[in-house]
Amino acid sequence: MTQSLKDLTPRQIVAELDQYIIGQHDAKRYVSIALRNRWRRMNSSPDMQQEITPNNILMIGATGVGKTEIARRLAKIADAPFTKVEASKFTEVGYVGRDVESMVRDLVEQSVNMVKAAKKEQVKTRALQIVEDMILDILIPPIKQPSGFQLEDLNDKGEIPDSDAELNERTRERFREKIRKGEMDERKIEIDVQQNAAPNIGMIGGTVDELSMMNIQEMIGGMMPRRGKKRKVTIAEAKKILLEEEAAKLIDMDEVKDEAIRRAENTGIIFIDEIDKIATNRGSGSGGPDVSREGVQRDLLPIVEGTTVNTKYGSINTDHILFVAAGAFHVSKPSDLIPELQGRFPIRVELQSLSEDDFFQILKAPKNALTKQYVAMMQSEQVELTFEEESLREIARIAFQVNSEVENIGARRLQTVMSHLLNDFMFDIPDVIGPDSRVSITKEMVSEKLNELVKNRDLSQFIL
Repeated sequence: MTQSLKDLTPRQIVAELDQYIIGQHDAKRYVSIALRNRWRRMNSSPDMQQEITPNNILMIGATGVGKTEIARRLAKIADAPFTKVEASKFTEVGYVGRDVESMVRDLVEQSVNMVKAAKKEQVKTRALQIVEDMILDILIPPIKQPSGFQLEDLNDKGEIPDSDAELNERTRERFREKIRKGEMDERKIEIDVQQNAAPNIGMIGGTVDELSMMNIQEMIGGMMPRRGKKRKVTIAEAKKILLEEEAAKLIDMDEVKDEAIRRAENTGIIFIDEIDKIATNRGSGSGGPDVSREGVQRDLLPIVEGTTVNTKYGSINTDHILFVAAGAFHVSKPSDLIPELQGRFPIRVELQSLSEDDFFQILKAPKNALTKQYVAMMQSEQVELTFEEESLREIARIAFQVNSEVENIGARRLQTVMSHLLNDFMFDIPDVIGPDSRVSITKEMVSEKLNELVKNRDLSQFIL
């Protein structure tokens, strides 16, 4: 579901998140307020718009409790540019690796793709007409019509005209209808596909940053001519390939870039995962990698505070981008981050570990519940899969027990448990269990398949 920010109140945002994420009400409230504040800022007086800054959020919680899912669903609800990065992948300036500015470039790239897709949808009808003409030209090359001829012209008796041009035009129209109805989708034709002749460029020696490399590649690609390649494809494939090319020709890329930058600046969301991995324990007195970790924090600080980042689509200001950071903080604490960075994440919310009842609700309630995913997969083989309620409670109990005794990996444990439970059925379909069969999962079946595995601690430690 995507709506404009104007139509999304905080309560409606929470209601949407509830369809996919169980529990974590505090986190949902904070992110819903932060999202609504984007609309409030953009509709305030012009002099105040620049003064209102987003309240960045730091989510603290064990793995698998819903931190990433909350941020990802939030972006989908608002139809906002969104990118997820891992803080541990970045390196301090001067070291080999990704610099922190790349997260902003990723956000702009995502925004450009979103705007481009929306613009292509607007010109789709015109592009389809052009594509149909191109396919018809291949199937039935047009014959030049005599001047003054119109398709409606018939002889006095209303019979079909006899000239080649008139017959050709009528045949093309009949074939156009067949193409639109998909009756000729399997027929193969030869088309010209445009290819970018820009080579992949690498640098040996010296330091060339990511942006400079992209600019060099784009510059050389613009200098080299685009070349066509003959491909023999079905009409169904040709429609997709040619539609993409023709729609791109109808779009004004300068307009796309401007709108994408504007959307990224005002509605963009950057989710920084594993931020606890760059926190340094100052009391430990350790050096080595800790120095680089603190360097990444220092590099991250101006991005979160607000700065201008150059991208291949233009400069973007990060003042009003919403940053959501998350980490488990098992070893380190939020206070181990440098004070300046802590101050840029004023909203802290702790996500609760999942209970046995949470596991049961996760299996039953969300739109994308694992049980519903397995039901859909078996339906594709024409096999009906059903779960008794007691069987779901037993799966939840076992998942919670394994999390308590081995390692708490949150809701991801359910994937392992469900896989162990249903793998035999998935393997036997369709050879042993044929179409129109029914598989019913009972509490006894769950206990039989999984209890031995849980009791054997030596095996349990190898389960994800």
